[in-house]
Amino acid sequence: MLPRSVPASPVPTPLLDAEALPAVAAAPEVVPTSTAASSVSPAAWGLLLVLSLIWGTSFILMKKGLVVFSAMELGATRVSVAALLLLPFALREVGRVERSRFKWLALSGTVGTLIPAFLFAYAETKLASGLAGVLNALTAVFALLVGALLFGQRLTGLRVLGIGLGLVGTVVLMLLGGSGDALVGTAPTPTGAGNAWYGLYIVAATIGYGLSVNVIKHRLNAMTPMAVTSLLLLLIGGPALAYLLLGTDFVHKLATVPGAWPAFGYIALLATMSTAVATVLFNMLIQRSTTLFASSSTYLIPIVALGWGALDGEAFNQWHAAGMGIILAGVFIIHRAR
Repeated sequence: MLPRSVPASPVPTPLLDAEALPAVAAAPEVVPTSTAASSVSPAAWGLLLVLSLIWGTSFILMKKGLVVFSAMELGATRVSVAALLLLPFALREVGRVERSRFKWLALSGTVGTLIPAFLFAYAETKLASGLAGVLNALTAVFALLVGALLFGQRLTGLRVLGIGLGLVGTVVLMLLGGSGDALVGTAPTPTGAGNAWYGLYIVAATIGYGLSVNVIKHRLNAMTPMAVTSLLLLLIGGPALAYLLLGTDFVHKLATVPGAWPAFGYIALLATMSTAVATVLFNMLIQRSTTLFASSSTYLIPIVALGWGALDGEAFNQWHAAGMGIILAGVFIIHRAR
């Protein structure tokens, strides 16, 4: 997912909400085409806004699902629904793929889909959904860092600066926690978001995304986006579904707990919109514009996530804005640096 040049076809993408798909388009080695933002069609702008809305909404959907279900139940449900949704595509593709690729599909699915589904859910048990959306931008930082450490990605002074800014902004937000109580004396948000260290779950998830996008770019780049997405879900969906049905109280809660069906609906919407629909729209956007233009969603997603959080009563102040600005400045430098 860190291409050294613009690929002839859209780079394959795993099940990642807002988290890693923008990093695909914004990978630092991408060589921009001559198409300027001003010449991008209205249809491409529309796709960009729809994608940003879908991905930015992911975090509030997780929060709503956690009202009834535990983090483990939410993560397993999310992966299971997505796998079932794309099962027909996986069955069509499974016989066309070389056996040697399945180990890379399993690795990408595990570190880039399965584990992050649980980590993000755990983070949002204590961290405001809007702040989770901001920290998600670290995917671009770790995609570059993992690429440099494991896949020979070239680091320049500007890229190192971008990585450093991203990490500094993360520290700022984690010291604030979800509500910034220590600095501005505001009351904790309804999710108990004052526990800053839960942001480490998101940091770990974005490291996983960074590894996953590099594996897909360097080991699975000959496969189509739908093949990669559906097959990695096929590999991890079975264990996730088995755990959900046999190792949790999901079925009991669904049958007996008030509000369980609406909460399940939020999770199902998360899985559906952030996988099948977003993948198709993302590929359409790449075809209608440039990878550089598509990367603009990285900057819109936190705004959408914070907007939903504000509507849900989450606190946000100038210090959070400063931390977000530092992270996005680092991401901007990473996207543009040679």
